Amino acid sequence: MTQTPLPKTSNPAQSALEAAGIFSLEQLVEHSEAEIAKLHGMGPKALRILKEALAERGLQFKDEGQSELSAAGFLMQLKSHASPAQQQAYERYFPGQSQEFIGVRMGQVFALAKAHSEMPLAEIETLLDSEIREARVGALSIMEKSARGKKTGDERRQALYELYLRRHERINTWDLVDLGAQHVVGAWLVDKPREVLYQLAASDFWPERRTALVACFAFVRRGELDDALKLAERLAEDPEEYVQKAVGWLLRTVGDADPRRLLAFLQQHAARLPRPALRAAIEKLGKAERALWLAKS
Repeated sequence: MTQTPLPKTSNPAQSALEAAGIFSLEQLVEHSEAEIAKLHGMGPKALRILKEALAERGLQFKDEGQSELSAAGFLMQLKSHASPAQQQAYERYFPGQSQEFIGVRMGQVFALAKAHSEMPLAEIETLLDSEIREARVGALSIMEKSARGKKTGDERRQALYELYLRRHERINTWDLVDLGAQHVVGAWLVDKPREVLYQLAASDFWPERRTALVACFAFVRRGELDDALKLAERLAEDPEEYVQKAVGWLLRTVGDADPRRLLAFLQQHAARLPRPALRAAIEKLGKAERALWLAKS
C-alpha cells in the first residue's frame, strides 16, 4: 500500500507523531482524534492541519468508540512517552533484558492502564502478544485494575481470570506475575475451589509456580492461611530463585497474620528452605532470632 506522508506541522507535534510510530496518513487513521490530541506536543493548530490533510484524501480519524480503548491506541500513547534514557535505566533493574523495553516509566504505564481499565478482552490479549515489555505490563495492569474495580461484574472478573491462565505463556516474568496473580487469580478464587493453584504449583514453567504462591496473598489478607502454607511446603525446595523469594514473602505475610503458624512452619521446614526464601520469611523477626534460624539452615 502507498503511504502518504504526513503534512508539515510544528516540530513538537511532528516529534510526538514520530515517537508514536506514525509517519503516514494511513497510519494516522488507525487512531481517534482524541488519542492524537493526547500526544505530548500536539496542539490545536497541528491537529487541524492533520484533519484537513485527511479530508483532502477522503480519510478521517477512527471512530472514538472503535479506537479509544484499543490496543493500537494504547501502544501509540505508550510509544509517545518512550525515552532512550529510561530504556537505559531499565538495565539496572532488569539486567540483560533492557532490549525488551522501549523506555517508558512504570508510573506512566500504570496511568495509561487506569485510563484503559475497561478495554475489551480481545484488545488486552493483543497487548499480551506484544514483544514490548511495557505493553505486557500495561495489559496486566489493566487486568488488575479492572478486576479490582467496584463496578466490575463477575462475568468480566471470570473472563479476566480465564484470560490470565489461558495466556500464561505471555506472563513469563516475575513482574508480570506480581501485577496480576493476587487480584486477577487469587481474588477470583476466594470463594471457589482452589485446585488450580496446586496444578500451577506442579508446573514445569516457573512463572506458573510463582502465580500459585502470589495468588494466595488474596487469602492470607482475609486470614485464610491453609492454602498458603500448603503451597509454601510444596515449593519449599524449588530450584528457581524467583519462586524461592515468593515462598519467603508469602510466609512473611502469614507471620503478619499469625506469628505462631509461621514459627511452626519454620520449625518443620526451615532446614529445607533455600536462603532467599528463608531470609524473606524471617525478615520481620528480631535480629537474634533471625540469626538462630539462619544457623539451622
